[in-house]
Amino acid sequence: MSSLQMREMEVLGKDIGFSNVAEMDVGTVRLLGDVRRMCESNGCGMYGRNWSCPPACGSLEECEARISGYRRGILVQTVGELEDEFDGEGMMETEARHKDAFVRMHDELKKVFPKLLSIGAGCCTRCKVCSYPDAPCRFPEKQFSSMEAYGMLVTQICQDNGMAYYYGPGTIAYTSCFLLE
Repeated sequence: MSSLQMREMEVLGKDIGFSNVAEMDVGTVRLLGDVRRMCESNGCGMYGRNWSCPPACGSLEECEARISGYRRGILVQTVGELEDEFDGEGMMETEARHKDAFVRMHDELKKVFPKLLSIGAGCCTRCKVCSYPDAPCRFPEKQFSSMEAYGMLVTQICQDNGMAYYYGPGTIAYTSCFLLE
């Protein structure tokens, strides 16, 4: 990815509302069974309830096959400030800003990269109620899984690509990535 292209994506990402945008080496991605098992524990309540979540998003082997053709990517991040560690409203507000920016960035990048693979923070929220398992996904070309659903350890991906993950007490960061080829 030329620096000019990356610079343009950084500007686009910042204009859309992300706090941080960084080039991502897809070779740093490792899909880990331990991360996927966190999904299976169903802490978020979405396991088996959304096309973008396990088991519907596919096995780790299927996820790996999907990303295997990509070499270039970008990481995007939204950092929010919290009143305290229990500021659920601040967390949800930051997550909503991140997801809004993520969808807008996806739509812009898709114009340039038709085979774009967007991997977000949390499950797909394109539809108010997911059709899983009763009917096919309504918008498969717009659907996205989370980095965790793919088995990615977000802290490792950030570290291996020169992006901070933790910004100190009173902050929260949501991270997503776009694979570009």
